[in-house]
Amino acid sequence: MTAALSAHELIARHRSTLDQALEAIRTRAYWSPHPEHPKAYGENGSLDAAAGKAAFDALLGSRLDLGQPGTDDWVGGETSPYGVDLGVTYPHADLDVLLPAMKAGQRAWRDAGAEQRAVVCLEILKRISDRTHEFAHAVMHTSGQAFMMAFQAGGPHAQDRGLEAVAYAYVEQVRTPDNAEWTKPQGKRDPLAMNKQFTPVPRGIALMIGCNTFPTWNGYPGLFASLATGNAVLVKPHPRAVLPLALTVQVAREVLAETGFDPNLVALAAERPGEGIAKTLALRPEIRIIDYTGSTEFGDWLEANARQAQVYTEKAGVNTVVVHSTSDYKGMLANLAFSLSLYSGQMCTTPQNLLVPREGISTDQGPKSYDEVVADLAKSVDGLLGDDARANALLGAIVNPDVKARLEAAAGLGEVALASREITNPDFPGAVVRTPVIVKLDGAKPDDEAAYMSECFGPVSFAVAVDSAADAAELLRRTVREKGAMTVGAYTTDPEVEQAVQEVCLEEAAQLSLNLTGGVYVNQTAAFSDFHGSGGNPAASAALCDGAFVANRFRVVEVRRDA
Repeated sequence: MTAALSAHELIARHRSTLDQALEAIRTRAYWSPHPEHPKAYGENGSLDAAAGKAAFDALLGSRLDLGQPGTDDWVGGETSPYGVDLGVTYPHADLDVLLPAMKAGQRAWRDAGAEQRAVVCLEILKRISDRTHEFAHAVMHTSGQAFMMAFQAGGPHAQDRGLEAVAYAYVEQVRTPDNAEWTKPQGKRDPLAMNKQFTPVPRGIALMIGCNTFPTWNGYPGLFASLATGNAVLVKPHPRAVLPLALTVQVAREVLAETGFDPNLVALAAERPGEGIAKTLALRPEIRIIDYTGSTEFGDWLEANARQAQVYTEKAGVNTVVVHSTSDYKGMLANLAFSLSLYSGQMCTTPQNLLVPREGISTDQGPKSYDEVVADLAKSVDGLLGDDARANALLGAIVNPDVKARLEAAAGLGEVALASREITNPDFPGAVVRTPVIVKLDGAKPDDEAAYMSECFGPVSFAVAVDSAADAAELLRRTVREKGAMTVGAYTTDPEVEQAVQEVCLEEAAQLSLNLTGGVYVNQTAAFSDFHGSGGNPAASAALCDGAFVANRFRVVEVRRDA
């Protein structure tokens, strides 16, 4: 295959970006090469807002032909949470044809080396970045995110996470030198001398199982970590969120072909309605790596049954915030209200349980009882979402009927401190938009425990009354240990309480945010600096992103010779 882009050209184009990413993961300082503001696009080949919307509109009702081998049907059926029928169809694969074709290109990809693989991945990300406006509409209309969130989280933030994975993959692969001259003295005899060659080799074909809510943000780390370490990647999107990942596969195949590699190193596995091919794929002997984001039930099944593969899961957890005391009561309420409302709580990092001492908390506005804290939080959420236009921009749409059913059922679990209300989206009348519900529960009542100790994914939170800060810390520990948590938050002005909560999180491996009252929220993480998940509690078996997330996607094979 003739390369239109040489390795030299790609290294000249992207090596400086790779080096900056390597420095960012070393220092954990803020850095991003991908602009967050929509107006930053429209030059140097990137699509502006109008062109991106036109490109998305042109996809509706089309057949997205990726040129994959083994296509035996065309499948589709996505309907936007905003009520739009996308009408896009995708190739359905005969796995017995596609998987061998994917494997065929791995030798050349392996032999290219860590640096060339990295810059090819960066070229893929650059081309995705140029189409951020188009991808934003695709993410919006498959996930239900509001446009600005879809633009940022589904665009630059997802691209940052992909680049972060490439950087970690590069670091781990070059940790061992390509060659070594080994000499061992033998006293009066001639020394023993050997030439040693070390090659990172891929595990095989990686399977990336996408999620409905964040198809790119959750999908790109595994996809690019596997590709950068020499593996072919089969992308199996969630059936309600195919388009963003299908476009990703399209770009990746184009870049691989232009750089002289087999485009079949990246392929799409779309499915017929109800086909459920994830289990079939997960047990194929060719699949050696699996990345999965979704329900605990299927994540546990993968970990138990896909024994031939290295499995990385992000499952469910019960995220908790301890509310003990604060020096900025207004800021605390505003921060929590935003965290509970963003994307209708449909984030794996959204707080669910708010642990509040039943005797109340101390604040800069004086003592506040448990009832006052909960009522004031309800007022803060109401104030944030009181304007329907602002509410639509923050809430997005309910992603599927299961979330709506959980929201409606939550009102029957206890005393409702904040009732959910329906909001109309004038641009998309078919969207299901609901404000959050807050339910008061008692941590001392066994009947309430079933509710707050179970994940209730969506715009549902529980204000759980506890006896003391010590009881809050102990309930936090039990929750993380038994159910897992992607995030933990705490508000306290007491150093001893802060230390107790921190110790729980260190011992149970949960990521902690303390006293957030400004523009950073517990349910947001920044690539290159923050770890998403820890891999140390039941919510996830991996962290996005650290060395452990990439290092076991390849092995180092040694060839040694007498010098």
